[in-house]
Amino acid sequence: MASGSAFRSSRTHHRQVPATYSHGYSSSSYATSNLNSASVHGQIPPQPSRSRTPSASPRRIRATTTPSDDDEQDSQRVRVAVRLRPKNTDEILSDADFADCIELQPELKRLKLRKNNWSFESYRFDEVFTETASQKRVYEVVAKPVVESVLSGYNGTIMAYGQTGTGKTYTVGTLGKGDVSERGIMVRAVEDIIGNTSASDSVEVSYLQLYMESIHDLLAPEKSNISIHEDPKSGEVSLPGVEVVKVRDLDSFMQLLELGDVNRHVANTKLNTESSRSHVILMVQIRRSILGKKVEDTTCRDESIGNNLFVKDNKPMIQKSKLLIVDLAGSERIDKSGSEGHLLEEAKFINLSLTSLGKCINALAEKCPHIPTRESKLTRLLRDSFGGSSRTSLIITIGPSAKCLAETSSTVMFGQRAMKIVNKVKLREEVDYEALCRKLENQVDFLTAEVERQQKLRENEKYMLDKQLKECQDSLIETKKGLLTGSEFLQKENMHLKGELKNILSELKSLKDQNGSLHEVATNLEKKNEQQLLENSAIQKVLAETTQMYERKIAELIKQIEDKHSIAELAAKEQETMQKLLNDHQKSIKQKEMENAAYQRDLAETTRMHEKQVMDLVKQMEDERQRFECAQEQLDLAKGLLSDQQDLAQKQEEIDELRARLQETSHLHETTANELHLLKSKHQDLLEREVTLNEELHVMRQRLLMEEKQRKAVENELFKLKKNVSETENDMKKSVLKENTLNECSEYGSPMMSNKIKPSKETVSSQKSAIAKICKEVGFQRILELLKSEDSDTQIQALKVIANLAAEDINQEKIVEEGGLDALLTLMQSSQNSTILRVASGAIANLAMNELSQGLIVSKGGARLLAKIASTVIDSQTLRMVAGALANLCGNERLHMLLNDDGGIKALVEMVRCGNIEVIAQVARGLANFAKCEFRGRVQGQAIGCSLLMQYDALSWLIANSNTTSASTRRHIELALCHLAQNEDNVKEFISKGGVKELVRISVQSTREDIRNYAQRILASNPMFQAEMNQHQIYYA
Repeated sequence: MASGSAFRSSRTHHRQVPATYSHGYSSSSYATSNLNSASVHGQIPPQPSRSRTPSASPRRIRATTTPSDDDEQDSQRVRVAVRLRPKNTDEILSDADFADCIELQPELKRLKLRKNNWSFESYRFDEVFTETASQKRVYEVVAKPVVESVLSGYNGTIMAYGQTGTGKTYTVGTLGKGDVSERGIMVRAVEDIIGNTSASDSVEVSYLQLYMESIHDLLAPEKSNISIHEDPKSGEVSLPGVEVVKVRDLDSFMQLLELGDVNRHVANTKLNTESSRSHVILMVQIRRSILGKKVEDTTCRDESIGNNLFVKDNKPMIQKSKLLIVDLAGSERIDKSGSEGHLLEEAKFINLSLTSLGKCINALAEKCPHIPTRESKLTRLLRDSFGGSSRTSLIITIGPSAKCLAETSSTVMFGQRAMKIVNKVKLREEVDYEALCRKLENQVDFLTAEVERQQKLRENEKYMLDKQLKECQDSLIETKKGLLTGSEFLQKENMHLKGELKNILSELKSLKDQNGSLHEVATNLEKKNEQQLLENSAIQKVLAETTQMYERKIAELIKQIEDKHSIAELAAKEQETMQKLLNDHQKSIKQKEMENAAYQRDLAETTRMHEKQVMDLVKQMEDERQRFECAQEQLDLAKGLLSDQQDLAQKQEEIDELRARLQETSHLHETTANELHLLKSKHQDLLEREVTLNEELHVMRQRLLMEEKQRKAVENELFKLKKNVSETENDMKKSVLKENTLNECSEYGSPMMSNKIKPSKETVSSQKSAIAKICKEVGFQRILELLKSEDSDTQIQALKVIANLAAEDINQEKIVEEGGLDALLTLMQSSQNSTILRVASGAIANLAMNELSQGLIVSKGGARLLAKIASTVIDSQTLRMVAGALANLCGNERLHMLLNDDGGIKALVEMVRCGNIEVIAQVARGLANFAKCEFRGRVQGQAIGCSLLMQYDALSWLIANSNTTSASTRRHIELALCHLAQNEDNVKEFISKGGVKELVRISVQSTREDIRNYAQRILASNPMFQAEMNQHQIYYA
């Protein structure tokens, strides 16, 4: 949106111009095919009268009528005002040697267009506003009469029309947060409506945009392609499903406008940095209730047309009125705006809808029987505004530059035709049958409720008396019964207590008898305990003797085993004697095992006996558990003996191993004989395999001959491909030289510039056709296969073809579908050639301009690969391509977190170390894209916290290099600083690193006026910045 300071400024060089007017003019051509037609709205405007001298009389616009007819038509005619935008810096410099092409006569309400030094065209309007006209005056003259009519029960429309960059959005939709005087028509109109309505009245708001012939809800972005419904009886137009919000105060309405502005489609063109790409419509619906009063037509001056109806019998009446505030998208010429790709499609739809509107205006002005309102959704929505029952005011905005004289003339003629349209204003008032019905229903409900209440009161009184009588009777009977049952209960309780006393005495006697028997049992248990101790000592002695005996036998066995080990070393010579000894030992071991088994049985019996005794003692005397723990220790010793016997079993296993070794020596001879037989068989197999290898070698030689022939054919194709590519490169170099010379001529204002640009376009088209011819002859899959060639020159030529194809939007999707993206990433990962990496990075940068390709590049590791190349490559041209690819990826806010995780943001910031101007320019562009998209995501609630750029100290670099000599780099750095300053979480670090001082410098010294105004708005809206400026006494003009 444009800053309001521009409309208070004069034409001097020292005053500021709003950001929206950074370029100041655009085309008003609405051609539907090539978008370069010079006709306006598809109609030839009527020729106004010309005067040879400045004082010549103006042309008469309206036909002669009678005084009464003239007053009637004038009261309901479309009111048209014109507003002139002040010149910006570029226009002041370019038009310094030329006279002003526009002359305003506000006191006569006339505008003169200078065609040459001796010829003028004069036009009369309802109001003429100069460059210094305030927003308040524009509202009071243009919009306030319509708002008052809407409050009186009539429909109203306020519309802004004009060339792009002339101040439509500033006039209509400025919020004026920092300065209340800058508020536009939308805010002031709703403020008046809220101030003149009561709490019982209803004020509802809808905020829409018509984008590429599709209606979108700005308050609910998920609602798109909303259909238009027309009532077959009344012909009224409605939008079912659109978001309708009730408004109670101005603050809530301002929040709705801010939400809608965030969702609105805008773009940066050569003519306007924030060019609206859609028509915006604010719908305000008012519903007011009136009771038995006279409703007069305050907008109609003729008493015969006035509404003198009275509401009889005090019937409730309701007034339904609707206000439309329309901010039309600006018309533009493609050769001036430089729109390409998606912007070109948007411009087509804008110009088509404006053409349809122009046709309807022409038909209404000429009173044609057929009005083509159904050609566009815009004309269907504005059906009631032109030629309908609505009171309409139109403000047309024009630019002062002589370069846009044709567009200004077209806009003026549009306003002149609109002034001829006369609407039939009707009062929107009807009986509020719903309120009347509700009132009668409430009265009936009240009377019926009163009757029912009286009946219930009588019934309740009768019921209460009967209930009290019955309760008295029941209470008397219950008291009698209670006395009888109480006496009986006391008698039974007395008898029960006597029985319990007898039982207690008998229990005491039995307890005394049990106490004596327990003393006898305790003495017997002590005696048994002493006997058990004696038995335990005997068992301990037996166990000690058995352990000594086993130790002796084990020592003997160990000696025998050592002897057997020595004998085993001479097993080959003494095998027979050893076998006998082993048999003897086996017999002795068996005897020992039998003896051990007997000992184990004895031990098992003793353990079972001890366990039984222990269990009996535990059951009888739990208090003496500690005395029997020694028995448990003895049991543990017995278990130790059992483990010793297991060791004896292990010794037996070692003897078995010795036996196995002896058997292995006997089998050695047999194994050697078998191995000799196997070697003979393997030798025979090797001979047979030698024969088969000779046959395979012969087959491979034949295959090599075939591949040699194929290689020669491929080399021939490569020679043709290199020749075609070299020719295209030479053509491109020549075209670049021609374009450079043409640009130099354009800088000095050469009049033949338009004629000299044509060869460059033909050259570009020939280059594209040559590349397409190569792709068609060789085949895209064949070109992708050449990327796998071992010849680096072949790979480079194939990469250049793919990179040139990727520069066209129509080829990008095909390259991705055919596997070109995967092939490029694979080649970049495997190759170390700097030329291959440079060309491949350039191809990736071209593909990254497509939003669909951006997600695939990041998901397949492209960002991580680019970051790796940036950290390893030294070549400045390769780094420039890598920085360009990362800068394009930064323009997608949904990929920011993935880029950060893959190291892409860090690599982009670190590439400034190379010091190359072109690399730094790409880095600055990437940082500006990242900061802008990050702030947009923050406004939409998708991002919170400090900027990711703060983590890599990008702010320090931006501040240090914000005054670089390169204009494009400086512009991107200034934009990045402004976007970072808008994030509230960045403010503290921004202040600590001196960003406020740099922001003030940008607001004063930036070469771009839109950036200066942007910086001024940020400084004015942030209180912390203001405090920092006051503390350090930093001021800006």
